[in-house]
Amino acid sequence: MNASSSQPSPDLFFDTLTAYQKTAALKSALDLNLFTALADTPATSEQLAAKCNAAPRGMRILCDYMTVNGFLAKSADQYSLTRDSAVFLNRKSPAYAGAAADFLLSDELTGAFRQLTESVRKGGTALDSKGSTAPEHPMWLTFARVMGGLMVPASEGLAQLLPLDSSRATKILDISASHGTWGITLAKKNPKAQLVALDWAPVLKMTEENARDAGLADRFSTIAGSAFDVDFGNDYDVVLVPNFLHHFNIADCIRLLKKVQAALRPGGRVAIVEFVPNADRVTPPPSAGFSLVMLASTPEGDAYTFAEIADMLAQAGFQKPTAHQLPASVNQALIAAKA
Repeated sequence: MNASSSQPSPDLFFDTLTAYQKTAALKSALDLNLFTALADTPATSEQLAAKCNAAPRGMRILCDYMTVNGFLAKSADQYSLTRDSAVFLNRKSPAYAGAAADFLLSDELTGAFRQLTESVRKGGTALDSKGSTAPEHPMWLTFARVMGGLMVPASEGLAQLLPLDSSRATKILDISASHGTWGITLAKKNPKAQLVALDWAPVLKMTEENARDAGLADRFSTIAGSAFDVDFGNDYDVVLVPNFLHHFNIADCIRLLKKVQAALRPGGRVAIVEFVPNADRVTPPPSAGFSLVMLASTPEGDAYTFAEIADMLAQAGFQKPTAHQLPASVNQALIAAKA
């Protein structure tokens, strides 16, 4: 180790305190449709200013900043999209994820982090008694409206992991269906599958619209209410539980999974999609760091390790799960058969 690298540095401190500047710049680029303006061909800041209704000086400074932070590439005086920006930030892309900013920067989430110190002292959200788990919380309408596109690659990966019997009618239950992308993708891959979506009633209006647009209107139905309280029905081949368990404590997760187990046909499977940190709880960073989101926004939620989820499943009557990394996602799928 050389002398310079062994010296204390304030870089991480200042990078973290000024991280809001990166957030603001990305939000500005999305608001100005900068990435879409670059979808077809590289352009100068003057050309982009005309397309985006902005001042040339302002566009130059923003584009340079976005280049510094890896969202654009620059050659001479022309800017172009990186591969990631072309896929996820260009509105013409089917995997456009820029709308997720409306949820991730919503007052509900940012407000929770403004009270993080109190949440740490309390050991759970300081917002109110239930935080984001409150019945029919309006933030889930925003989530359903903007987050579906971001889930497309991962949902296609999950569908590949869940082959269904093509010789007979099958049933899929999508718990906390939201935008419906997970269940819709699996149902489209299996033409004989009936899809049942469970969520709060206002959210299900969006789920139903998305299912209809996907051509599933004649094999789609809904269950409105809390997953802990409503009757699931029975004889499901697959029950999807995407990004749901992390909102609750372990005892509640086991209680939910016991309901899932009872609703499955013999040999049926549950597919859980989650942020899964390693046993050290600090790696990999995106999954390990998600626990903080749950601390800020829920009373008792957490990011659970594979061992913790496997134990929940065992207590609920499932076999040991298999873990699968999903494409274009930090999430893993944990799939287990009914014991």
